[in-house]
Amino acid sequence: MTQRTNTGFQPHTAVVGLQWGDEGKGKIVDVLTAEHDVIVRYNGGANAGHTVEVAGERYALHLIPSGILNPGKRNVIGNGVVVDPEKLLEEIDRLRSRGVTVEGNLQVSDRAHVVMPYHKEQDAALEEFLAGVANNDKGSLAIGTTRRGIGPAYADKINRSTAIRMGDLLDASYLTDRLRVICRLRTAELKALGVHAPPLDADALAVRYAALGERLRPHITDTVYALHDAIADGKSLLFEGANACLLDIDHGTYPFVTSSNCSTLGIPPGTGVPGNHIGRILGIMKAYSSRVGAGPFPTELLNETGNLIRERGREYGTTTGRPRRTGWLDLVAVKYSAMVCGATGIACTLFDVLAGFDRLKICTKYRLADGSVTDRFLPDARTLAAVTPIYTTFDGWTEELRSVTDRKELPVNAEKYLAFVEEFLGIPIEMVGVGPDRRQTLVGV
Repeated sequence: MTQRTNTGFQPHTAVVGLQWGDEGKGKIVDVLTAEHDVIVRYNGGANAGHTVEVAGERYALHLIPSGILNPGKRNVIGNGVVVDPEKLLEEIDRLRSRGVTVEGNLQVSDRAHVVMPYHKEQDAALEEFLAGVANNDKGSLAIGTTRRGIGPAYADKINRSTAIRMGDLLDASYLTDRLRVICRLRTAELKALGVHAPPLDADALAVRYAALGERLRPHITDTVYALHDAIADGKSLLFEGANACLLDIDHGTYPFVTSSNCSTLGIPPGTGVPGNHIGRILGIMKAYSSRVGAGPFPTELLNETGNLIRERGREYGTTTGRPRRTGWLDLVAVKYSAMVCGATGIACTLFDVLAGFDRLKICTKYRLADGSVTDRFLPDARTLAAVTPIYTTFDGWTEELRSVTDRKELPVNAEKYLAFVEEFLGIPIEMVGVGPDRRQTLVGV
C-alpha cells in the first residue's frame, strides 16, 4: 500500500502583496527567512523590485528571492517566473561584489521561460502604439508596463511554439534551430509595430544566449523535484510573490494588471507545489496605498498630502525609478485581496510614514456612479474608475515610530488605527514595519 503524505499542519509560508505592489514584501521575506530553509519565487520577472535594507545597506533585488541575503538559505526561482538571463547574471555579479554568497544556494527552474531582447522591443513598441490610440477620448490604451518584456514572454509561453525555456539555453544546437524560426516571425511583427531595425539575427542570438546558459548552468535544474525533495526532507519553504494581488492577471484591476498570477493562487502552477502544503499565508499591506503606472486608484491623493506620503515613504520604483501614485489606505481592496489569497495574517508595512498627520483616512466603502453604496471591491477597471471612496477618519499622531520595539509602545492613536484594520479585515496583524531596516519590524504583535 502506498503511504500518503501527512496533510495536517504544514510549516510552509507564503508572502503575498495585498495591494498594487511595492508593499515591502522583500523586507518581510528577509525577516521570515530566518525560520525557513528554502525561499521560492513563483511568478513575474525583472519587472518586480524588492528592496531590503540590512544594517544600513540597501539591496535591490529583481529576480533573485530576498532570502539570498541570509547565508546558508537555498533560494529557488520557480517555473512560473520569466527570466531575463542577462539581468539575472547582473544581479548575481552585483551581489557577489558586495560579499553575498550566491554559489550553491541559488536554483533556477529549467522550465522557467526566457525573456529575450525581442520581447523588450515588442513590449516598448506595443506601449508606444497603444499610447497613440485614443480610447473614446478617455486617454490612451497603454497599460504602463515596465517595458521589460514580461508580457510578451508570457504570451510566448502560451503560444508554445515561439517560446524559449531556461533548459533550452543548455543545448546550443536546439536553441539555434528554434531561434531561426522565431526570429523570422518576430522580425515581421516588430516591423508591423513600426520598429525600424535590421532583421533579428537568429544565429548571433543563439551564440549569445547559449553563452549565458553556460554561465548559469550550475544553477539550472528541475526545481519541482528539488522542492518536493526538500519537503520530504522536512525542510520549510517560504514562497515569495512578486507584484501583488490587485495586479493578478485574473483577479486584479484588469486590464491594468501584470501578466502572471501574483496572488497565492499562482503558487501551485508556478512551483509545482500543491496549495495544501502551505499552512500560513501572510498578506502584506502598506499603511496607505500606492500604485505605479496606469489604472484606477480610488483613494489617490493628487495634492500636497499625496506628495508628502510619496517623499516620506520613498515611493519611487525599485525597477524603473518612476514616482509612485499615493493615497489613503483602501481597506475594501485589501479585504478583497485577503479573501482571494486566503490570508491568515497581516503584515502592515511603512507605518512610520503616517506619523505627523493631523487626520488620517481609511476607505471602507465605495459609492457607485448610480449613487448606491457597496463594501465589495470591483476588479474591473472601468467600473472601479467610476467609484467614489467613502472614508472613516482617524486622529493622527505626532510621535515618530522608528525607535519603537513593541506594539504596546505605539502612540494611542497609532494603535487605534491598527486595531480598526484588524477588526475590519477579521485577520490579525502579525507584523508592523516602523522603519526600513529588518530590525525595525514589530513581530508577534
